[in-house]
Amino acid sequence: MQDKMFDAFNEQTRSFFEPMRKFNGLMLDNMEKMTQFQLESMKRYSQLGTKRIRDASEIKDAEDLRDFGTRQAEVLNELSKQMLEDARAMTELSMQFKGDMDKLFAETGQQAAEQAVSGAKSAQAKPEPAKAESTKQEPTKAEPAKAASTKAEPAKAESAKPEAAKTSSQSSRSNSKSS
Repeated sequence: MQDKMFDAFNEQTRSFFEPMRKFNGLMLDNMEKMTQFQLESMKRYSQLGTKRIRDASEIKDAEDLRDFGTRQAEVLNELSKQMLEDARAMTELSMQFKGDMDKLFAETGQQAAEQAVSGAKSAQAKPEPAKAESTKQEPTKAEPAKAASTKAEPAKAESAKPEAAKTSSQSSRSNSKSS
């Protein structure tokens, strides 16, 4: 009995935390991809910067300076193209992550709806034990007396109404005499 209850509890716990586990896994995978991409980008940019500094340190005359200036414009153009490609790649990674999250939320929502429907069906299928027992019991000797006393109470209430009406009419007469 306890093993079945423990197994049921484990299964419920597992199904409860499964969506969070998947969510955390997606977040971790996305963070790993983004970090790897950013590290590669930073490596490219730092190598490009280091190369440009080395080229600048090798300038010896005016002709080298002119070649360096010309090459610098080309490098900046390449750098802007590379940054645009990196931004597109980051957008693609983000869109892929969004799609994965949408899929996860749709699956989780569908599972929750299915569980709610099955839970409602099982709750309707089970009879309530308290109600079933109360319908089987026969009335005791005290219960007919209670029923008789409850029937008498409305009669008392009705007989009290005319007395209240008499009292209110008498008080209104006494008020009219005093005025």
